[in-house]
Amino acid sequence: MGCLGNAVWFIFGGAVSGLSWCLAGCLWCVTVVGIPIGLQCFKLASLSFFPFGKEVIYGGGAGSFLLNIIWLLVSGLPLAAEHLCLGLFLCVTVVGIPFGLQQFKLAKLALMPFGAEVC
Repeated sequence: MGCLGNAVWFIFGGAVSGLSWCLAGCLWCVTVVGIPIGLQCFKLASLSFFPFGKEVIYGGGAGSFLLNIIWLLVSGLPLAAEHLCLGLFLCVTVVGIPFGLQQFKLAKLALMPFGAEVC
């Protein structure tokens, strides 16, 4: 069922979401200092492309908190707004509710990506 959900997801919103994360990763990798942040973006792009069957566990310490603050100010708000808008759009129909919930999961992740582990 997860495979079918991921296939439908990729067609109806996953490709756009994943490409947004890849774009953010490419922009962060332009500088040497931003490469670790860009690599995290690429990891989360794979989650955004195929989110069904995966869980996000939040944790981290002071370093993750500082990176999340910098991330939120630079890239987090636009990505979270994108996921939130797509999630609201998908929740209009009963069939789209599971896909909208995945978008909301990704919106939370867009606000706090550092210290999060994808299982």
